[in-house]
Amino acid sequence: QSILREGLEDVKQFFKTHGSCRLPLSPSLLVKGIDCSYFNSNAVPLKLSFQNVDPLGENIRVIFKCGDDLRQDMLTLQMIRIMNKIWVQEGLDMRMVIFRCFSTGRGRGMVEMIPNAETLRKIQVQHGVTGSFKDRPLADWLQKHNPEEDEYEKAVENFIYSCAGCCVATYVLGICDRHNDNIMLKTTGHMFHIDFGRFLGHAQMFGNIKRDRAPFVFTSDMAYVINGGDKPSSRFHDFVDLCCQAYNLIRKHTHLFLNLLGLMLSCGIPELSDLEDLKYVYDALRPQDSDADATTYFTRLIESSLGSVATKLNFFIHNLAQMKFAGSDARPTLSFAPRAHTVRSSGRIRDVFLCRHERVFTPSKGYTYVVKVQRESPGEVTFVQRTFEEFQELHNKLRLLFPSSLLPSFPSRFVIGRSRGEAVAERRKEELNGYIWHLIHAAPEVAECDLIYTFFHPLPRDERAAGTNPTPKAAARPLGKVGGEVKLSISYKNNKLFIMVMHIRGLPPLQDGNDPDPYVKTYLLPDPQKTTKRKTKVARKTCNPTYNEMLVYDGIPRGALQQRELRLSVLSEEGFWENILLGEVGIRLRDLDLAHEKMGWFALGSRGHGTL
Repeated sequence: QSILREGLEDVKQFFKTHGSCRLPLSPSLLVKGIDCSYFNSNAVPLKLSFQNVDPLGENIRVIFKCGDDLRQDMLTLQMIRIMNKIWVQEGLDMRMVIFRCFSTGRGRGMVEMIPNAETLRKIQVQHGVTGSFKDRPLADWLQKHNPEEDEYEKAVENFIYSCAGCCVATYVLGICDRHNDNIMLKTTGHMFHIDFGRFLGHAQMFGNIKRDRAPFVFTSDMAYVINGGDKPSSRFHDFVDLCCQAYNLIRKHTHLFLNLLGLMLSCGIPELSDLEDLKYVYDALRPQDSDADATTYFTRLIESSLGSVATKLNFFIHNLAQMKFAGSDARPTLSFAPRAHTVRSSGRIRDVFLCRHERVFTPSKGYTYVVKVQRESPGEVTFVQRTFEEFQELHNKLRLLFPSSLLPSFPSRFVIGRSRGEAVAERRKEELNGYIWHLIHAAPEVAECDLIYTFFHPLPRDERAAGTNPTPKAAARPLGKVGGEVKLSISYKNNKLFIMVMHIRGLPPLQDGNDPDPYVKTYLLPDPQKTTKRKTKVARKTCNPTYNEMLVYDGIPRGALQQRELRLSVLSEEGFWENILLGEVGIRLRDLDLAHEKMGWFALGSRGHGTL
């Protein structure tokens, strides 16, 4: 602190003498003064706010780092910028956020700060120190900053594109040290990475264990935003297709990236010093593969990253490490509330009453509780809808401010049997009603605290739902119905028929209401001996699986194709029982122009529902 104050005096004296100066990060900008604070990371980078000479311009926020070789950051950002140009030239806008970075000397330099952005760690810890293991933090945070439905849909679209771009870029460049303080999210949904101190696969180590175990960072809370819930949806198909398309476009320019990085071998960057470092990029881009093989390969990388527990564990350890830096004066806030409210701004609450519970199906199945809030102003009555998890978050945040003796006891979260059942919701309604009554009639410092007034202040979702009837139950799907669509890419080359099974959407659930474990089986008819059977892997518990698997039929003359039919079946694996047919389609190959690749969705029907 004392060194910082001394340095600031020198800078203020400079501005007093010279009036203004140009900012090295962007010489077109003139600045006339400075405010300063710092970040709680190992190198303690400075958070600078330069006063803009232009009276209509906003202050310019910059990070000054000392101790990191920012030439490596500059190079990494330049590579990402070139990738983005390639994508845009091919008509694919990945909504990438690329910021300025400038090395001003040996081991020091300036980095542009992106406004309206937050690190994943700060977003996740709003749900507690274990927030990195939960699925909803990112979706809830985006919903908080985009309360209108069209705003939220646009933010999710930005997230899908930018997340896909980040996955491809960080994998190709081997960017490591990916914890949740090095990944940021804008309120508009754009995701981007910062701090490229480790790249080309030079991962940090815990003893003999690599800290970065997954191919790239893609976690279940990111998938939750994309799917719009905890189950795979057709939007996940779009995400996978975007990743694979972006990856294949970069692969076409493998030599460009190898040449550019090769020019930097002699510049003294420790992690780019020999041909082994270039070989990392060569191996990541797999120039020897066809586009179809590369698509299959990157799809497996997505599955591997999504299934990696190590990434979430890494995030959690980082959360714990950062707890010692947390300021004691930081007031807890509610993750689902865009801003805080007080007794003065909202009006004193006279009474609260939990009227009913309602079944909800989005973003996930469960129950929400409708609370009637009466204020002292005559006739001012509002209704708010809160989930059990939001009540629990309020209680946990209150415990950070007040001793347990001042707070009523909170209903138990654990129940025997199905936790989403009607009986459980009814029981919780009575318990929560008693809890909020005691809360409002507690000691004044508790009853009138900002957390409680923020909790009971209407959100945009409450205003939209005001006056509506309880959500009707979803109509049951007729039992025995089959359906859905399968996306295929069919091509023929050198006496080989290639069937790329890409995605399936809209499969019906099983008769017991559970999601199936679908896989695809194909035959090339006529096939009396059943020698043409091909199968994909089994996807688990989903009605919208992604495969991107290539099924190949070799030694088929072009003339013979005219008499063949591709019979494709989608079945659910049932273990010891007979597998269940979910749908099938017959495709006469003579109807397709196989001189060119045929890609599209094919409707799934049935010759008769039953087991095979």
